[in-house]
Amino acid sequence: MGRRVVVGVAVSVAVATCAVAAVVVGRRVKSRRKWKRLLAVLKDFDEACGTPVGRLRQVVDAMAVEMHAGLASEGGSKLKMLLTFVDKLPTGGEKGSYYALDVGGTSFRVLRVQLGGKRSSILAQDVEHEPIPPHLMTRTIEDLFDFIASGLKQFVEKGNGSQHSPVGRELGFTFSFPVKQTSISSGILIKWTKGFAIEDMVGKEVVECLQAALTRNGLDMLVTVLVNDTVGTMALEHYHDPDTVAAVIIGTGTNACYMERADAIIKCQGLLTTSGGMVVNMEWGNFWSSHLPRTTYDFDLDAESPNPNDQVFEKMISGMYLGDIVRRVILRMSLESDIFGPVSSRLSMPFILQYVTPLMAAIHDDDTPDLTEVARIMKEVLEISEIPLKVRKLVVKVCAVVTRRAARLAAAGIVGILKKIGRDGSGGIASGRSRSDTKMRRTVVAIEGDLYTSYTMFREYLHEALHEILGEDIAHHVILKITQDGSATGAALLAAAQSSSNIVDGHRTGIMNT
Repeated sequence: MGRRVVVGVAVSVAVATCAVAAVVVGRRVKSRRKWKRLLAVLKDFDEACGTPVGRLRQVVDAMAVEMHAGLASEGGSKLKMLLTFVDKLPTGGEKGSYYALDVGGTSFRVLRVQLGGKRSSILAQDVEHEPIPPHLMTRTIEDLFDFIASGLKQFVEKGNGSQHSPVGRELGFTFSFPVKQTSISSGILIKWTKGFAIEDMVGKEVVECLQAALTRNGLDMLVTVLVNDTVGTMALEHYHDPDTVAAVIIGTGTNACYMERADAIIKCQGLLTTSGGMVVNMEWGNFWSSHLPRTTYDFDLDAESPNPNDQVFEKMISGMYLGDIVRRVILRMSLESDIFGPVSSRLSMPFILQYVTPLMAAIHDDDTPDLTEVARIMKEVLEISEIPLKVRKLVVKVCAVVTRRAARLAAAGIVGILKKIGRDGSGGIASGRSRSDTKMRRTVVAIEGDLYTSYTMFREYLHEALHEILGEDIAHHVILKITQDGSATGAALLAAAQSSSNIVDGHRTGIMNT
């Protein structure tokens, strides 16, 4: 009897042990399946984002062709290829004191530069920032521009009380809103963005509004240049380096400009310039090609954005959107598996991860053994806590895929510009010359924007792609230079260039239509 009890107990223990083991094994199998699903999501995303050099070269060709089409006729391309009427860039010979006003968001900047007449000779530079009260963003033209003119007047008067030379009358004006430029110093506001909504100014001449405010405030200054931030960046770098042929902004948003031959701007036949060229504002954020590696996440982002079917290139490479692509991939993973825990409500909010360049850079740069910075960001920003280390590594990989694709596409865009103007070693879009027949010149591209300047991995990915596309021999001649504060300083330098180089024998020369 005793033996039967012992045997029964042993059998029961064995059965229980087997049951526990079965539960453990079942959980492990279930966990492995969940993990495999997550890896499958990452693998599919990575493959869809693929940018092999062959595809990048297709993007290069498409960019060059679209540039050509945009120059041929209005509306001929998604690329607007806007004339800036800037036909001369600063040479370094400019002298004197010049001012710039930069209006492009919820604040404005005023800046003064003292130029010494030699290249890169900025003897002094002062800058002040002034917030624009929210109520002025929706009131009247006079209220807004009187406020700005008053701030400029105070800045000028403060400078006159110091060691600076007398006030220069020429003012460069950076106005980073959609404007149809009609001359180097005039343009019509197409629409407001960034929270501004002064309806009676839409369709008005921007510089006239500012000039009237300057007069009302007793400031004897003349707006001689109206530019956007990309053109200012190019002007500043050209002042330092005459081999500068283009400028690119890669930050919250993205855009590019470059110097084009006047005779290549077919949509403005008869355009004459003193230099034979003109800076063209590409508005390249709106570039589209079937060769762009768009994923289901990109299509969903576009559909839920304020401007669907618009700015496709920008939505793949700029800081405003990269974080939302990452969010969408992580959301898909969390729906496939509970390995992230309950789905965070924040994870389901579109565009909660806007302007996240510092966060993505921090995730990429986290070299701690347990990725503590990644864990902190996930908890504080997305309210996802206590995720395993291997899942944190997965998040890093998602950021890497998104960043690498963005940087490599940006590189293809830059090479597209170089191809259009014959600086990629091929002799240009319409040339039949081969690389071996073309002597490559030193070519400088100015770059501004925190995605490029502050995100190490983005910059490295971009450089890697540039070398892959061009080849080492050609890439050796292409220099990407970081430019700081070009939007304001460049406008002041352009005002100086207009003052010193566009007056010949007492007559103003410039751009004419014949």
